[in-house]
Amino acid sequence: MLATFEFGPFQLDEPGRLLRLHSRAIQLQPRVFDLLVYLVRNRARVVSKEELLDALWPGVTVTENSLQRAVSVLRAALRQVGMDDAVQNHPRAGYRFDVEATRGQVAAAPLEALLAPNDLVDAREAAARQSWSKAASSFAAADTKCNLGGDELDSWALALHCLGKPSDAVPILVRAVTEHAKHDDVEAAAGSAASLATIHLERGEGAVAAGWLSRAEELLDGTPESAATGKVLWVRARIAASEGNPQQALEIAEAVYELGRRQDDVRVTALGLMYRGFFRLSLGNTSEGLADQDHAAAIALSNDIDPFTGGVLYCNVLWACRTFGDWARATQWTLSYQTFCTSGKMEFSGSCQLHRAEVLAVQGTLDEALEHIGDAISRLSADAPWALGDAHRVLGDVHRAGGNVEAARAAYETCYGLGWSPEPGHALLLLDQGDAQGALASLERSLIGKSWWTLQRQGILLAHLAVVAVHAGQHDKAQSLVEDLARNNNRWPMPSVRALTNEASALLEEARGNVSQTMNHLQLARQLWTSIEARIESARVRIMIAERLAALNDFEGASTELRAAFGAAESLNSDVYRKRCLTLQDRLAGMPHGVGRALS
Repeated sequence: MLATFEFGPFQLDEPGRLLRLHSRAIQLQPRVFDLLVYLVRNRARVVSKEELLDALWPGVTVTENSLQRAVSVLRAALRQVGMDDAVQNHPRAGYRFDVEATRGQVAAAPLEALLAPNDLVDAREAAARQSWSKAASSFAAADTKCNLGGDELDSWALALHCLGKPSDAVPILVRAVTEHAKHDDVEAAAGSAASLATIHLERGEGAVAAGWLSRAEELLDGTPESAATGKVLWVRARIAASEGNPQQALEIAEAVYELGRRQDDVRVTALGLMYRGFFRLSLGNTSEGLADQDHAAAIALSNDIDPFTGGVLYCNVLWACRTFGDWARATQWTLSYQTFCTSGKMEFSGSCQLHRAEVLAVQGTLDEALEHIGDAISRLSADAPWALGDAHRVLGDVHRAGGNVEAARAAYETCYGLGWSPEPGHALLLLDQGDAQGALASLERSLIGKSWWTLQRQGILLAHLAVVAVHAGQHDKAQSLVEDLARNNNRWPMPSVRALTNEASALLEEARGNVSQTMNHLQLARQLWTSIEARIESARVRIMIAERLAALNDFEGASTELRAAFGAAESLNSDVYRKRCLTLQDRLAGMPHGVGRALS
């Protein structure tokens, strides 16, 4: 055990577990103090990251991110007098404590300044507690008083990201790249550059994203494989997908996953696994894609995943759930993500609010969905404008379900103008207005293209196309679509797709005069929608069932379905379905041997 060790104006007292600066005690977290002691004891050599992880967290599985945070806090304390370079990073090798590297560089700061409140230490401690607002404000205050290092700049950027302000992190990350490169920490510099590429990609600035990705690749050129390599490859996969190359994106994601496993890096492994699943889904390998995504999301729940990586994982799985119409799974992961954000004190991003809005539109209330979609649009405008088209598609769906035809039409037009497909909602709006042929043509156009969202939405679009084809009088086309969807059930096993194909089958059987088969298919469609708590859809099908039961003089059965549909319309606050229920009730009440008005 060291008794005391002096370096510059600091005195390390190991028995008393104190670090003093000019006789003033510097508060260090226990593991940060242990890190300093271990590095000082072994100052004659470079200590590997693996050795430090074992020494500081014995018997506990943590990622390198925990070690990097501890190093960052230690450097922040030493930076008060310009000695942060004493903790040297040796890429791929580890860290070494070298006082000689800073000899002659110790700042001659006046004692009054050293005794002033330390915003930088406050910032690091706030970040460690995941108090992101406090961390962001403290980093900003510290930035006016001293030069922040690359690690501090990265932490500041993370705090802003967790507050739902990734665009504000751009200039900070630019500085982080420079700071890391200045200290020859090329892995950290490449990581910061990859983060910049991600933000610009989300903002639809593809050229800028590609530029920062090239910078990251340049920094890593000639260096051994590392976790930073995996992060850079992950961004490369995303760019390939955005350029309409899902097969190439899948191959890169597979490489990310394998690299993460070789490096034993949980974050890289989870990112590779999640995106491998995402692109498998796009290319039709549904069962393996879903398994990959659920596995990656489970990793996020069971490990010390940083907030940025966790947010990316959850956001990705929710995008896939929505594009596939997999509402039961979307609800499960939305609840998990809400818990993740709460525990990490994170703000919902625009994409997260968009996910929540569509789930609420299907399963919750339309009023809540409108609130969330409004918030999503305001956030997406700055941070992910590429998703604004999809947000207006969801806005149109909410208005259509509520009966606001003009607002729905305007939202769908905006969606189309932003380069996104407003289907199937736009086609259903046309169908409601009696334009079955227009609805059919609109849906067929939406199936053209190889973007990931077009590929992933194929199942739900084809199922709606089958329903619309019957209304358009194209029975052969509808039957062929139903049969194709049945043959490809492994690709699109979601209850939503199966419910729609049963609805199309019911309409086909009705056209052939097969009453029993018609009712069987409709009842199955209703059960499928109910099983995933898709109340807006189950209400619609219940009204269809009630209409046909009334035509069969089964007024009691019709009334039962009608009451259930009206209850759903009331809870959803859907005027359009409420009015349909009341209109049908009036028809039933006026029929011979009909039922009285059962709806309040």
